[in-house]
Amino acid sequence: MLEELGYAVLTAADGHAALRLLADRPEIRLLFTDVGLPGGLNGRQLADAAREARPDLLVLYTTGSARNAIVHNGMLDPGVELMVKPFTYAALAAKLRAML
Repeated sequence: MLEELGYAVLTAADGHAALRLLADRPEIRLLFTDVGLPGGLNGRQLADAAREARPDLLVLYTTGSARNAIVHNGMLDPGVELMVKPFTYAALAAKLRAML
């Protein structure tokens, strides 16, 4: 969807690979991550680790479940941007425009 919306996209197999990619590519402005990831880091842990090195990095989470590391008692943590699956192209485009 991101590529079809005109964004340059880099992918990583897991959170550790994403951290290496972010370290190697300082031009990356936004991390779009699922909350649930393989490989030992969840999306929140990935974002927290990435923002230690890159505090200005924008993070957009996605999830198909409201029970996860960023929603507590039905509320998002402060500063968290979230797209709940399924979402439309229009909704994703609008969210990205607002964030960027």
